[in-house]
Amino acid sequence: MEELWLKVLDQDGSVKAESRGTDEVNLFFRGTYQEGDQIVFGTSSPKMFVWLQLDDALGRSLVYLTGNASYIIPFGEKRANISPKAFLGEKHLLSIKKAKDYEINSYRNVALNVNDQHKIQNVYPHALANVETRGESVFAAQNAIDGVTINSSHGEWPFESWGINQQEDAKLKLDFGREVEIDRIILYTRADFPHDNWWKQVSFSFSDKSSIIMKMEKSEKPHEITFERKKISWLEMHDMKKSEDPSPFPALTQIEVYGTEGSNKD
Repeated sequence: MEELWLKVLDQDGSVKAESRGTDEVNLFFRGTYQEGDQIVFGTSSPKMFVWLQLDDALGRSLVYLTGNASYIIPFGEKRANISPKAFLGEKHLLSIKKAKDYEINSYRNVALNVNDQHKIQNVYPHALANVETRGESVFAAQNAIDGVTINSSHGEWPFESWGINQQEDAKLKLDFGREVEIDRIILYTRADFPHDNWWKQVSFSFSDKSSIIMKMEKSEKPHEITFERKKISWLEMHDMKKSEDPSPFPALTQIEVYGTEGSNKD
């Protein structure tokens, strides 16, 4: 049986709390996080699908682990894009649970990861971009896959988004870390009108060397496109064409990508 584990470490690497087990591990950390603290986690398997919860205020999501990982506890400005309840106080519930086959193989949003972070490694899906407005957390790429779809404003949580800093060559990449089979993309574009602009169309390129163009209208409602099933390991959103509205600020609140697992079901 595979072992799973969770640890809370301080800035010197000393263990503040730890839990190990098989199939499902819960860790209750009683204490206050300090700057420099991190949560490290992993499994004895080189690859595994797990349900991961690093804070009860963030919730949990199904992720694909390819090795040990470290999540840095955010402080200051780096907290602005998450719930203000997250990582605060003296009671913290963390969990990691091996996913069941029927959970792994279900048709679902394979882009969702509430635990994504800018520099995290070995945890998928993972979002990255060639620009994030002023480097601020409220405009980070990870915001586009955190499951928060409210798009009527901009700025601090729950209105975090991926901001492109008015950059025409902005690109957002979703790395799934393995092969998935997808046939649907849903975009929640930011709709804080008239502050925001909007995209008339965006392009998607895929690891299988195919591409599609998605046409859109000015709306606060989600935009959806379906297509023939593709087997891919990553996709990239690019060539966003903004409207003629006077605002220079189009942005993405959320991207959802629907499908199932590909040939790799470790």
